[in-house]
Amino acid sequence: MVDQNEGPQVICTLELRFRSESEAIKVHKSVELDNEGYLESEVCGDVIRAKITAESLKSALHTLDDFMSCMSVAEKIVSRKH
Repeated sequence: MVDQNEGPQVICTLELRFRSESEAIKVHKSVELDNEGYLESEVCGDVIRAKITAESLKSALHTLDDFMSCMSVAEKIVSRKH
C-alpha cells in the first residue's frame, strides 16, 4: 500500500515538436503563465518539454487536458501569423 503523504504519485512528461524554434517559443510564452504551479515547461530548440507532477491520476489528467487545450489554441493563433 502506498503512503498518501509521500508526495506526488504521478509524473507525466511530454515533448511537443513545432515547425521552428520561433514557433515553439511563441506558443510557450502564450501558455506559461497559465501553467505556473501546475507543471514545469521549457523550450529546447523546436520542442516544448513539459513535466506534470500530481498526487493522483485524475489530477494529472485534468492538468494534461487543460495544458493541451491551451497549447492547441496558442498553436492555432501562432501558426496563422506565419
